[in-house]
Amino acid sequence: MRAPATGTVWSVTRTIRPLTEADWPAVWPIVEAVCREGETYVYPTDLTEEQARGYWLEPPPGAVVVLEEDGEILGTAKMGPNRPGHGDHIGTASFMVAEAARGRGVARALGEHVIAWHRARGFRGIQFNAVVESNGPAVHLWRTLGFEIVGTVPGAFRSPAHGEVGLHVMFLPLG
Repeated sequence: MRAPATGTVWSVTRTIRPLTEADWPAVWPIVEAVCREGETYVYPTDLTEEQARGYWLEPPPGAVVVLEEDGEILGTAKMGPNRPGHGDHIGTASFMVAEAARGRGVARALGEHVIAWHRARGFRGIQFNAVVESNGPAVHLWRTLGFEIVGTVPGAFRSPAHGEVGLHVMFLPLG
């Protein structure tokens, strides 16, 4: 793609909306690629589409959303209570972004959406249970959105590129 001529205005329409059954054929390749890479999720690198659906499709009271830009799904997030019962006042979330869309603010937009979703439902905080220590872009993003590392489990993740690295537990109080 060529750079736009001087004075050209690019118009991009981004929407974050609930995932529908019709979206899964576009979401599955994102989930598959992230998991096959093996650097950011504990999911098996050889997971099947059926397994991925089971891992990713969050039942109520949780939700799954997609970020769509000009008709193309670029990322997805799932969110809901971190634990049932006496732990359901703390939320959690997971995010995946298509490789071609990384660095374009997709994860930030999804992260901001997830924070607003939890706030609107009265959650007291959001806990990320397993942020891979070597995933610098994610750690940086969550810190810029107010999350703090509250603990690290040393060597809890086997990274194909970095060996055994820690898994951070990150937390954002919502008040």
